[in-house]
Amino acid sequence: MRVYVPLTLPGLAEVHKAGALGPAPLDAYAVTPALREWYRSDDVEELEYAALGRAAEGSLRMLAADPEAPRRRVVVAVDVPEGAVVTDPERGLDQAAYGEVRLSEAVPLSKAAAVHVDAGDAEEDVAAAAAALGAADRGDDNARFTVDGAEDHDLMWFGVQEIPNLIQ
Repeated sequence: MRVYVPLTLPGLAEVHKAGALGPAPLDAYAVTPALREWYRSDDVEELEYAALGRAAEGSLRMLAADPEAPRRRVVVAVDVPEGAVVTDPERGLDQAAYGEVRLSEAVPLSKAAAVHVDAGDAEEDVAAAAAALGAADRGDDNARFTVDGAEDHDLMWFGVQEIPNLIQ
């Protein structure tokens, strides 16, 4: 099963140094039944792109909590056995939790399929989105517009072997 783990660049550096994503439990995103219902598509690629987008928002939340981190969203795509993924049944109907899963154990970095990172030209919009996230969560429409502006930037794809270049 493909899952998407949100990180920041400093978090990616820690993962690279440790050789694993963890410690468990680890929050991630995947194509869940609730995500399928919300996104209303049978196209697996579209659904995985939606899960990646949810993870990018998770990364944005991490950036909002870490003002020292470079303002670039980071998502690591990893393949894990389905038994390693758990969903919270109590949050299944919560729209904010669509696609949200928890990994029950640390995942070796060797299981990573790719790393997705914002390009440098996204930093200004991502910084504004991270700063506006709290107000957007409280219902401020202008702040939500700013947060949505970060989504205008597609995350770039990198191979796992390129992580050292990303964390320099």
